[in-house]
Amino acid sequence: MRIGITCYPTFGGSGVLATELGLKLSSRHDVHFICYSLPIRLRDEIEKVNFHEVVVEPYPLFKYPPYTLALVSKMCEVVREEKLDILHVHYAIPHSISAYLAKKLSREMGFDVKVITTLHGTDVHLVGLSPSYKPVTRLGIMESDGVTAVSKYLKRTLQNEFGLTREIKVIYNFVDPEKFKRVRAEKRGVKIITHISNFREIKRVPDVIKVFKRVLRNINCRLILAGDGPERLKAEKLAVELGVRDKVSFYGESIDVVTILNKTDVFLLLSQNESFGLAALEAMSCEVPVVATRVGGLPEVIDHGENGFLVEVGDLETTARYVENILKDEDMASKIGGEARKKVLRFFSHEKIVPQYESFYRKVLSG
Repeated sequence: MRIGITCYPTFGGSGVLATELGLKLSSRHDVHFICYSLPIRLRDEIEKVNFHEVVVEPYPLFKYPPYTLALVSKMCEVVREEKLDILHVHYAIPHSISAYLAKKLSREMGFDVKVITTLHGTDVHLVGLSPSYKPVTRLGIMESDGVTAVSKYLKRTLQNEFGLTREIKVIYNFVDPEKFKRVRAEKRGVKIITHISNFREIKRVPDVIKVFKRVLRNINCRLILAGDGPERLKAEKLAVELGVRDKVSFYGESIDVVTILNKTDVFLLLSQNESFGLAALEAMSCEVPVVATRVGGLPEVIDHGENGFLVEVGDLETTARYVENILKDEDMASKIGGEARKKVLRFFSHEKIVPQYESFYRKVLSG
């Protein structure tokens, strides 16, 4: 198959999933990424796929650059030149709409390309529900030839909020367990707590720092915050205000996530909402105990008390207690981490998930 993939090339889960999926598909299919910049996790493996940059031309009349229309033109160009079978877009706004328009224009040029939209979470239950975008989001979903969601929770949200009756296929996020695995390191005197995200408000990074301060009272530890985004400066300021800045390391948009996780003793994901929680899954694959909020699709990933712990949003005391228990009890930490790895292998490895996408592609292509 000849597959075009469009995603936001940033540190968020949607871009990571799209990139990893494209890389896995490239061993058997012709894969083309169509984005405004090179996705972060393609930087070291760009030779495995084709990359087509979307260039948005500046023009004084436009208050905001028309990225959506520039993307349509680039999609049409790649469909025509590479004879794509599928445009697989990740994130509803604006990618599903750009793909819809590209499909219409490509048909006029004699090319029948199918559009598959994968919905990830905030593109639907945050941006998509805004009065400014809800009608066009629904149009993009309804006009796609196939739609997937990354969790059962997200599928229910789509059906309830948009009144959808069309088929939505749940295909979970995945990791490569051979890439994301524990490499035993020498024991350190200091324990490491880690959070990785795109630093948006919904991730509640301040809660992570506040929990860390509580734990620091009783345990010698450090906090790693990896990623970047609009809330990073506020997080750095809060660390200073709480007097823990010298114990917090900001790693920025590091692509070496595995190395970070192999330093980690506990992973924190305290979001207001998560459609799935790919960062938590990557930690689980590396046998790192995860403490996360009981929201969205996270309960589909983490079984409380068995392979991780779930807490209520904003319950910092309970969160800190779970973290301390993990850091103090190495046997419990090892057991939780081991069970987490087993769940990844059972349900969320690339060998389980990528064939589901391929099967869905074939179904859509067959009509």
